[in-house]
Amino acid sequence: MAHKKGGGSSRNGRDSNPQNLGVKVFGGQIVSAGSILVRQRGSHISAGPGAAEGRDHTIFAMISGEVGYQRDGRTGRQATVKPTQAKSEAAG
Repeated sequence: MAHKKGGGSSRNGRDSNPQNLGVKVFGGQIVSAGSILVRQRGSHISAGPGAAEGRDHTIFAMISGEVGYQRDGRTGRQATVKPTQAKSEAAG
């Protein structure tokens, strides 16, 4: 009898975990500070005002407010967070 396994059976069986990349919050939605806006590999979308970029290029909100995405010919695509009017009036 053969002492080797079938050719394909010992090489299969590995599967990588999903990366869960992409836009998590779309333009016009309200977020709280610290919310993740975009998970990405590389800086396809840069962080604009009210947002910051993590070490794995994740864009997250620095302030609570409304999310917006802009396309600028000079800087490419930017994710921004504008403070909402109701929040600023209640604080002041």
